[in-house]
Amino acid sequence: MSESLIAPHGRELLDQPDADPRLVRRNLADLVKANRWLGGRRALSLGLQRTMGHLPAGTRLTLLDIGTGSGDLPAYCQTWARARGLTINPVGLERIPAAARIAAGSGLPTFIGCASAFPVRPKSVDIVLVSQVVHHFNRDAAVELLRWCDRFARRAVIMVDLRRSRMAAAGFQIGARILGFAPVTIDDGLTSIERGLTASEARALLADAGVSAAVTRVAPYRLIATWSPRERQLEPECER
Repeated sequence: MSESLIAPHGRELLDQPDADPRLVRRNLADLVKANRWLGGRRALSLGLQRTMGHLPAGTRLTLLDIGTGSGDLPAYCQTWARARGLTINPVGLERIPAAARIAAGSGLPTFIGCASAFPVRPKSVDIVLVSQVVHHFNRDAAVELLRWCDRFARRAVIMVDLRRSRMAAAGFQIGARILGFAPVTIDDGLTSIERGLTASEARALLADAGVSAAVTRVAPYRLIATWSPRERQLEPECER
């Protein structure tokens, strides 16, 4: 990730496209556990219910997961959908080659690249998912990312991210040690929480991106925002 796009308050392993593949694999394995036990799936479930809970059985959907990591969340989306008679065909987008290989190895079609340079047409996927990604970017870059999500989604955008608080940092350290996270995951997790958003900050980002979204706190320390995309088109930009 270009230094000009990175959020302040430190640097994480997953900010670095050339990160050690062994550390990436361990870090992503810990993040799968974090999604399962520390609220990531719970927040995503709310987003899925908001955006797809009304659809009739038999509906088929495409989903693009930006910053897919190991691909565990698209897999969870497929499981959620099958239980309701829906079909989701996901694809992942990932900037880190080591992570993209892991996701592809799990069976998720995965592309390497940045979101705004992804070769898809406007309104070409039903659902755009951006989970635990926004906090990695500085404010201007985060706003552009959210605009891009709005541009390419047909039905809905789901944004999940970390809610910043002192209690979140303390709770994460306890949970991370119980779950056996690696030291790099613990360090990066604390950095992520420091970079995280409050609900009001998330609403302000979304407003600057020109979208109207419902923002909800999800226990223990997550935020979920969902919205229906606009018809208006925006030209994508990419850091060169």
